[in-house]
Amino acid sequence: MLAFERVAHAAARRAGALLRARYTGRHEIAFKSSAIDLVTDTDRDAEALIVAALAAAFPEHGIIAEESAARPSRDGHQWYVDPLDGTTNFAHGYPQFAVSIALARGDDLIVGVVYDPVRDETFSAVRGAGARLNGSPIAVSPVARLERALLATGFPYDRRQHADHYLAFFKEGMQRAQGVRREGSAALDLCWLACGRLDAYWEEKLKPWDLAAGRLVVEEAGGRVTDFAGGPHRLSGEETAASNGSIHAELLAMLADVARRHPL
Repeated sequence: MLAFERVAHAAARRAGALLRARYTGRHEIAFKSSAIDLVTDTDRDAEALIVAALAAAFPEHGIIAEESAARPSRDGHQWYVDPLDGTTNFAHGYPQFAVSIALARGDDLIVGVVYDPVRDETFSAVRGAGARLNGSPIAVSPVARLERALLATGFPYDRRQHADHYLAFFKEGMQRAQGVRREGSAALDLCWLACGRLDAYWEEKLKPWDLAAGRLVVEEAGGRVTDFAGGPHRLSGEETAASNGSIHAELLAMLADVARRHPL
C-alpha cells in the first residue's frame, strides 16, 4: 500500500469513528450560505483530525478541506477533504454519510478513500490499480440500457430557488429508468455506482471535496465520469455525470434534453 493511501485510510477511519460515536446524539448546528447549508461541531472536529494527520505525514502537500482555510501546496500535491459528506443526514440521525479524502497532483487524481462508518465500508482506489471495497476488488454494473438502470442524483443548496429545474431532471429519470434515488451523500452515490449498486448518477454544483475521491473510485472500477456534455470532468466544474460506461450516452442524452427544456 502506498504511504499516501495508508495515511488516508487511517485518517478516514479515525474520523469515521468519531462520526459513528456522535451521530445519534445532539449536535451544535450552524448555518453557512443558507438555511439548508448546515455545519456541525462534528464536521469541524473530524476535519481537524484528518488535516492534522495529513499535515504531519506530508508537510509539503496542500490541503483543501470543506470547513477550514486552504493550505497551499509546496510540491504540487493537493489533498481534498470532506470530513462529513452528508451533514444534513448526520444532523438528523439519518445513516447515510461518509468521510471522503482524495489526493491529486495537478489535475491528476492519485488516491481516493471514502469511509462509510455506519456500514463499516471503505471504498478506495489508486490510479492504475483498480478500486476496492474493504480490500476486495469492485467493478461497475453490466447494465446496458437506461430503462434497466437504477439512477441517483442530488440537489444543490440553491434548490429552493431552482426547484423546477432540478426536479425536471428527477422526473425525466423516473420516466426513463427503473428508479431514481436521492440519498444525500455524493461520495457514497459515486462509490455505490462503482460497486454496482447504482448504474448512473448526476448532480450539479458539487465541490471538489465532495467528489474527488468518489470520482477516482468510479473510474478505477471501470466507470466513466464527465460533464453533462460528455467533456472531461473538472473538479472545479459545475456538472458531474457518472455511469457504468455502458449507459453513458443515454444518460448524457437525457441530461441534454432536460437542460434544453428547463434551463436555469
